[in-house]
Amino acid sequence: TLAARTTVGEPAWTAADGAATADQGATTFLVSDASYRDFELKVEFWVSEDANSGVFIRCASRTEITPATCYEVNLFDTRPDPTYGTGAIVNLAAVSPMPKAGGRWNTMVITAKGDTFDVTLNGQKTVEAPRHPARREGPFALQRAAGTVRFRKVEIRPL
Repeated sequence: TLAARTTVGEPAWTAADGAATADQGATTFLVSDASYRDFELKVEFWVSEDANSGVFIRCASRTEITPATCYEVNLFDTRPDPTYGTGAIVNLAAVSPMPKAGGRWNTMVITAKGDTFDVTLNGQKTVEAPRHPARREGPFALQRAAGTVRFRKVEIRPL
């Protein structure tokens, strides 16, 4: 279902077969209606190999969603500079080696507690971010910028 989410950008999202899917048009986001402070966010996702996507957390704005206004956990296997590719937090915590997520269902767990962040992809920790107190609370957003993106079983648990 797309309930409890607001679309920002082109209204390219559809709900079918238990997943929210976007596969065409310009960059689009599904933004949570609620804000979160300390939480564990579990997301199952499927991206095509050419996809550019991400999970943005603690956004400062519900309408301006960028790595400068949110923390972006990247889903981007073909990023030209893989430093902040799949599994990284853009401009905060690099990933090495970068895992590949394209063409299959994956499970990502993002934990935000205080000013620390952990990201786990398919059971493997990809980053443990250094302390970063800039944004302490905000909504989360699911992004599609290129390729095909599907999200299902998006679950958030306050800590």
